[in-house]
Amino acid sequence: MDTWLVVLIGAVIVFIAYRAMAPAKGVTSISTDELKTQLKKRDKQFIDVRTPGEFKANRLKEFKNIPLNELPARIGQLDKNKETFVICQSGMRSSKAAAILKRNGFENVINVRGGMGSYRP
Repeated sequence: MDTWLVVLIGAVIVFIAYRAMAPAKGVTSISTDELKTQLKKRDKQFIDVRTPGEFKANRLKEFKNIPLNELPARIGQLDKNKETFVICQSGMRSSKAAAILKRNGFENVINVRGGMGSYRP
């Protein structure tokens, strides 16, 4: 293969990886430590987009489980006017969920970086 083709393929792979992991436009990201200070506040909503099995095995009581694949159909169950925190296992699915919420008119969406995998009580 020509060198330029290898470079081009590499650039495409890097771009695709970046797009998959980059936060959605207008979405704030916080750490799990920053999340802890928010959990006690009643005027917010907390959404866990992991599967029901993952949620049942390890969860935070403040979070409501709406799996990522169900989110578009269940978006009507959420309040667009509330600050919305989204978590998953690593931060990838919650980033996708945050983008879905933003596209559906949610103004204040916060993605929890590192997800439950980095949460320490």
